[in-house]
Amino acid sequence: METENRMALLALIVRDGASVAALNELLHQYGDYIIGRMGIPYRERDVNIISVAIDAPGNVISSLSGKLGRLPGVTAKTVYAPQDAL
Repeated sequence: METENRMALLALIVRDGASVAALNELLHQYGDYIIGRMGIPYRERDVNIISVAIDAPGNVISSLSGKLGRLPGVTAKTVYAPQDAL
């Protein structure tokens, strides 16, 4: 059974610069599903804010979000578009 794709936005707060290489590697691995990404360095708070738009099966989105959220110093939250938005 083929899984239907969902659109979602991954919101990432990166507090540990040592995790950036692993974060970028994960995003590269899931690159076929990524629509686009935007990063904002917030120097006053020493964090980076990254948003990633993705169109993928729900299990792929959950997997990527979970892996990103387990990186040291990275907080990841996912917002899904409504099912009827496709």
